[in-house]
Parts: sequence; C-alpha cells; structure tokens
Amino acid sequence: MSLPDLIELVPLKSPVRAEITVPGSKSITNRALILAALSTGKVSLKGALWSEDTQIMTECLQQLGFRVDVRPDPDEVCNRSITVDGQGGRVPAGGTDGRPLELFVGNAGTAARFLAAFLCLGRGVYRLSGVPRMHERPQEALLQALGELGYRVESENGNNKLPVKISGGGPIDQDQTGKVETGNQALPFAPGLLSTAAATSKHCTVSIEKSSQFASALLLCSKTGGWQVGISGENAEESPYVAMTSRMMESFPWRGGNFHVEPDSSSGSYFVAAGELFPSLGYPAVSIVDWPASAWQVDSNFVRALPLPPVLSRGGRTEPGIIQLGDSIMTAIAVAAFSAGPCRFENLGRLRLQECERVAALRTELTKCGGNVLEEGDTLLVSPSNLHGAEIETYNDHRMAMCFAILGLKVAGIKIKNPACVKKTFPNFFQKLAAPQPRGLGALILDGRTGHPLASEELFAD
Repeated sequence: MSLPDLIELVPLKSPVRAEITVPGSKSITNRALILAALSTGKVSLKGALWSEDTQIMTECLQQLGFRVDVRPDPDEVCNRSITVDGQGGRVPAGGTDGRPLELFVGNAGTAARFLAAFLCLGRGVYRLSGVPRMHERPQEALLQALGELGYRVESENGNNKLPVKISGGGPIDQDQTGKVETGNQALPFAPGLLSTAAATSKHCTVSIEKSSQFASALLLCSKTGGWQVGISGENAEESPYVAMTSRMMESFPWRGGNFHVEPDSSSGSYFVAAGELFPSLGYPAVSIVDWPASAWQVDSNFVRALPLPPVLSRGGRTEPGIIQLGDSIMTAIAVAAFSAGPCRFENLGRLRLQECERVAALRTELTKCGGNVLEEGDTLLVSPSNLHGAEIETYNDHRMAMCFAILGLKVAGIKIKNPACVKKTFPNFFQKLAAPQPRGLGALILDGRTGHPLASEELFAD
C-alpha cells in the first residue's frame, strides 16, 4: 500500500513529548559512497540513509562495476549498512563515444555533481542524465572546471547542463594530496591513496555562487585526480557544505574500515519545529536521538534558532551573531507566522535553483494559507499571521511536503499534494508523524479525498 496523492493533517490537540529517530544524512551518505569507492579497501558505512537520492548513487556505482553490499539497519527502517569495495582510485571502464555507459541520476543534485567529477577518473565514455528538472539545474561552473582540468565534457544541449557526455582520463599514477585554494591559502585534505612520489598536479577554479556542490564534487576526487581546486564566489571555510567535505576527507578510513553516518539534521528540523509549536512542561518537547554533535551539518544549528530570531541566513557570508542554516531554513520559514515578531530570512538565492524554485514556492503556498510574506530580492520577510487551511502544492519537492506537514499539525485544513515526494530523503516521514508518542508525534493523517484515516503501512513513501 502506498500514500494517496492527497493527504490531510489533523492538528494535534495536546502538548508533545517525543524522542524521535531520523534517518542518516543524505549529504554525508552520498559523499561517503564516493569516498568509499575511491578507497583502497572495503569500507562499511553504518547508519547510511536509504532513500531515492542515495539509492540512485548506489545503483550508479553498481552500474559502474563497484561491488556494493546493502543490508538492513536494525535501528532505523530507512537506514542501511552499505559496504563498498574500493578500487584504489580506479573507476571501471565506461563505454565508447558512440555507445557511452548510461547513468541516470533522477533529480539528485549530489549524484549529478559528484558523479560528473568522479567519472573523469574512469577510462571510457559516460553519459549522465536525469529528470527534466535536473536538466534545468545549474552545472556550468563544474563543467567548466572539469574542462579546465583537461577533461572532455560535452553538454548535449550546448547549455552547460545535463545531459552530458564525459570522457574519462583515468587517475594519476602518483600520489598528489588534494588541496583547496582560497585566495593565497591552500588547505590540505586527506592523505594520498597511491604512492608517495611527487606528481605534477592539475589546477582549476570553480565558482560556488550557485552551488557549493560544485566544489565538493571536485574535492572528493582531488587527491585521486591530482587536482588542486581554487574556489571563487565564497570562501571555502565559510561554506558549510564545502567544510563538511573537507572534514569527511580528513577522517575517512581510506584504507578500509567503518564509517558512521550521523542522523540528518535537516530531517530532524521538522520534529524540533513541531516541538516548538507544541511545548510541553519539560524541554525539549521533541528531541532527536543522537542529534549530531560533529558540526559537520550546518542544520545542526537549527536547535539554536528556536525561538526564531529576527534574522536567519542560509549559509553564505553573514554578520556576527546571525545564525546560518542550510535547507532547514525552509522549516523555519514555514513556521515563522507563529513567531512573536517579523522574521527576515536572507541569502536564499540558492533555494531558487534546487528541486523547485523554493523561494517563490514558499511565498506562494504560505500566502495561500493566509501568511503575511514579503519577497524582496533573495530575502523573505514573514510576519505573524492567522493561518488557515489550504491545498499545498509541493512541486515534487520533498522539503515543501515536510515543511507544510508540520504546519498542518497546528493549522486545520492543511492538505498536501503528492506527499510521496518525501521518498527523496525521508520515506517514512509520515509514519514518524503518526507513530504514537514518544516514538512519534501521534498525528492523525487522513486520505485527503475520502477523509479515511490512514494506517501506518499506508504512510510509507515508495
């Protein structure tokens, strides 16, 4: 049984007291899969997310010829233990110019960007394609950087977007530790994989103005490829997702071993926000089991952002004292109408280039619910409002569905279209909402067309 195409959330009537487990981080899982494939040994990823995006990455590695073993996780149904047999920097051969090896990435931005760089280390020709929205999302800065490194990367439509055909050049035959250069500074990453002989490295510069994933894609493959990566558009140390890549490379078991994927802070933000809407006598009203303490995920800051301050920023350069968030800033925007005063959300430009045009989508759907939302440039100003029910268009965007589902726990009449889009990162999200406290929030979820209460098995997104 699967989720119907329209569901309705029934508002909660009592305080919440819950302790929730959330699946592993998508950002960490997909980075770890690439690093494991480049390692010299067998790497076991514990607590890895098993959702649409990470399944796509896993399937692509298997198509390339990597041995990837996937086993259930006893503690979380949407996690897996994934073991990858690394091939020491070797990417199995691709196809020919006339018949490239085809890889489909859906709408997974991390898979599209990380694999584009990864395939340059292969021998042969590969073709990357995705869904129509993925073909609209930016790739130009990454493709230009790969061209600067000497690789042949051809965009079929001539617009520097997917689909692309990539001719791999193979890894270097000598060790060269990957570096990222910011200004006049070069920051070393993890130890090299191959030999200790010196090698002449290749240089490129990539802009992360539109996506930090461009830099992360290059850095993940930098030491195997012998690349030195310069970053423009933002200082690498101030870009949270580039910093995540750096820290992972420093701590990764390159010669084999175990690597733990921590829970996803972005996914946890929805439940933390729900706890803020329904305070209990104790604090926190909702806690997340093993909330990440590594500081790798920028959305781990979400617990410090409640109650909402007057200004929040999505990454980028910010003034001292302004809290930075990643995708969880969408959660904050969704519930900002319940704040004590107006909340300003800054640096939202990158949200326009993701699974949907998220800035316009948030403004449109919140306004539909009676929200007072002002859009100016790449900022949204949300003022306290009396909200009412509405049918929410999700734009096939998992985060839109989850943000407005939390709103539906407070506001009567919120209906979510295409709720199954949460399978991208959190397939059992609605099961978590409906599970009895303290392991869930105890929400009642209805079929939006019939009013029939949905059982747990009907709430899984597959």
